[in-house]
Amino acid sequence: MSKYFKYFEYAYLFFAALFLFEAFRIWGTERNKAYVFLFFVAVAIGMYFFKRRFRKKYEQRNQN
Repeated sequence: MSKYFKYFEYAYLFFAALFLFEAFRIWGTERNKAYVFLFFVAVAIGMYFFKRRFRKKYEQRNQN
């Protein structure tokens, strides 16, 4: 089960990269929209670390 959790962790990083690319792409034309995408980047990276920590706690709890 934790193998699937790892894939979802990396999906958050993938989406963060996509949002970052989109923010840089539209930075010159639609700055307000780019800020929204940068916010999504921050949320996706935060979710990556949150889910990673949660998975490690889950694995440690199952080992004991």
